[in-house]
Amino acid sequence: MHQWILLALCGLAAFPAAGRGAETRRPNILLICVDDLKPLLGCYGDERVKSPHIDRLAACGVRFEKAYCNQAVCAPSRNSLLTGRRPTTLGIYDLATHFRLAAPGAVTLPQYFKQQGWRTEGLGKIFHVGHGNHEDPASWSVPHWNPRVSGLGGGYALPENRAQPATRESARFANTPEAQAANLPRGAAVESADVPDTTYADGLIAEEAIRRLQAAKDRPEAPFFLAVGFHKPHLPFVAPKKYWDIYQRASFNPHPLQKPPEGAPAFAPTSWGELRQYSDIPDTGPLTPETQRLLIHGYHAAVSYMDAQLGRVLEELDRLGLAQNTILVLWGDHGWHLGDHGMWSKHTNYEQAARIPFIMCLPGSPQAGAQSAALVESVDLYPTLCELAGLPVPAGLDGASFAAALKNPASAPTKKAVFHVFPRSPRGLGNLLGRAVRTERYRLVEWKAAGAPAATAILELYDYQADPDETRNLAGEQPEVVAQLRALLNQQPEAKPQFKATAAGSQAQARNRQPGPNRAAMFARRDRDGDGRLTREEFLINQADPAAARQRFTAFDTNGDGFLSREEFITMGGKK
Repeated sequence: MHQWILLALCGLAAFPAAGRGAETRRPNILLICVDDLKPLLGCYGDERVKSPHIDRLAACGVRFEKAYCNQAVCAPSRNSLLTGRRPTTLGIYDLATHFRLAAPGAVTLPQYFKQQGWRTEGLGKIFHVGHGNHEDPASWSVPHWNPRVSGLGGGYALPENRAQPATRESARFANTPEAQAANLPRGAAVESADVPDTTYADGLIAEEAIRRLQAAKDRPEAPFFLAVGFHKPHLPFVAPKKYWDIYQRASFNPHPLQKPPEGAPAFAPTSWGELRQYSDIPDTGPLTPETQRLLIHGYHAAVSYMDAQLGRVLEELDRLGLAQNTILVLWGDHGWHLGDHGMWSKHTNYEQAARIPFIMCLPGSPQAGAQSAALVESVDLYPTLCELAGLPVPAGLDGASFAAALKNPASAPTKKAVFHVFPRSPRGLGNLLGRAVRTERYRLVEWKAAGAPAATAILELYDYQADPDETRNLAGEQPEVVAQLRALLNQQPEAKPQFKATAAGSQAQARNRQPGPNRAAMFARRDRDGDGRLTREEFLINQADPAAARQRFTAFDTNGDGFLSREEFITMGGKK
């Protein structure tokens, strides 16, 4: 593989015209979305992780040191990026609710560019799909593409790691994003298999992205907006063995801070139910040091695997000569607790869950390799790309363009604060929203029910200058700081409660789902051994509601032979 040459393109004129006197060409957009990627990268100062391709991207662009998601869980975070609206504006904090139920007239970021003449294409995980949620056909010029993974159920390559249906009773968990994420098949939390990169989804996504770039090269008349969504390092931490081998497990140590912040509300930390659903993770209690090292090793291996796939895409972008007119964006949907505070996964308002990697590379920028201390949040990308592409910014967005920080990273004005949220339903307290305001120095979290009086709130305050590891809740000790931060929070509209879809609305959304032979594709993905029928085990893989899914299997099995034929699966046992 030859070295890709994005660095050489940084000196070119931004979006150059094709010939003297010609109009400036409209820029292409390559948006890279990465699931569960925290700023644990070489370009963010980590000396151990191997992320050479992301590091080279950062060397060509601007790296934002203080970038934050708007909620540390997949669906709401991606809704914010793609609609330009915070979860508190949409009233969506869970995984299952499609954003168009709450905002049917929303024009998404790719949809807006499509309306302005860009060809918009989505690959892999862009919107959150699953848990009852689905794709958004209106956003794409062509149907969204997902890989047919060649690995076993749950994306594994080795039979012994294959996921099994979850054994827990779903009634034990509240209807929250964390609980929904916990309802997973119980397979191994990690896998190191001596297999090609294309065994897993991200390798196939990279290959498809390369094909789409090659096709775009043959369509010079239309700029492209290509969104590529990589799955790793999301659990399970599966990656080819060669990416595990670049690390020594003994070099990893459990995080030194193994307890929640002193004085924090008991409900504020995550119980990391998502991780506990894996078969090699205990249902209760802390993890052993050996298991912690295994998971930290696995996260690093998954990051390096994903980084290599990104490198293949960037190399092809260069080879085709497209980089000189392409805005590149790398965005992580949220952070990840890697044992700090004794916590794992995301699902909190704390720094390790809320802070994200955010890198942008503009052709011809004189700011190559710069870093910016500007406060930015996911909702800001929509207006920023509009400004960079010369498009008017649609009304109703919550974000603000940070294009000035791309042009002058060192001294551009910045926001006073960014905002994020996470819901909790502690016993006896009802449904609470933890609205957080993050300034350069502080974070305040205000826990209360949506619309409830301010006096009912439970507060958390952290000072990242004096206490960067969040060891103590200072809300009771610094009332003046609390008052200042609450004033910033009060400038935002009151958070909406979780949106509840009506039956009519749900039916309308079902009619608007991605067209095409979806159930046929679902059957093909589940038919792992290719024998043209599904066992009960194959049918239950990745089902979000295992108990109800078992009943559906019986209902679909019209001939009672214990298997589902392709016809039985597609027609759902003959249902229209």
